[in-house]
Amino acid sequence: MPITTVFFDLDDTVYPAASGLWDAIRQRISLYMHDHVGIPWEQIPDMRRRFFEEYGTALRGLEANYPVRREEYLAFVHDLPLREYIQPDPNLKTALEGLPTRKLIFTNADSAHARRVLTVLEVADYFDDIVDINDLEPFCKPMPESFQRAMLRADEKNPGRCVLIDDMLRNTIGAHEFGWHTVLFGTDQPNPGADITLSNWSDLPAVLEELEKN
Repeated sequence: MPITTVFFDLDDTVYPAASGLWDAIRQRISLYMHDHVGIPWEQIPDMRRRFFEEYGTALRGLEANYPVRREEYLAFVHDLPLREYIQPDPNLKTALEGLPTRKLIFTNADSAHARRVLTVLEVADYFDDIVDINDLEPFCKPMPESFQRAMLRADEKNPGRCVLIDDMLRNTIGAHEFGWHTVLFGTDQPNPGADITLSNWSDLPAVLEELEKN
């Protein structure tokens, strides 16, 4: 079956995990929880793990338990000098240029952060749309409702024509259960939680061709 829609995760996928950007965002999340919500430092690591497991993201957990202003939170945690962490990747540009499908960013961050990242990477024009945390409210990846909303946003009716490229195993597992093809990004080692793995964007055409055979 031909693939017509490819959803790309944002953080640690369209830019390398080794960049340190997501680590910096995590530090900003902890700082927000301490300075803006008043949570003691010693409680934050366990609380963040629990929120991640129970709610999908720290934001969703905070929203469920504290009077948090989402826009303030998202602006604060993403307030970083992106160009100090990430740079354009010619392989990513080439892969996107040659991909004749709908291409959407599908992220648990917000569209403002996504646009800034894509602008720095010089690939914003290659994406048709962004599905962000606000579009998914009150859900987030890997909840089944998030994949349903992403398909609606892409005007895609058939889950078998969709691909998710994501660095998080729980997201590829969730997408596979929903009927999507899945690509675990950041490794070449096969993993039962994804249909196929990918670590170099130059291999993307071959990966998608292999998925279409299945």
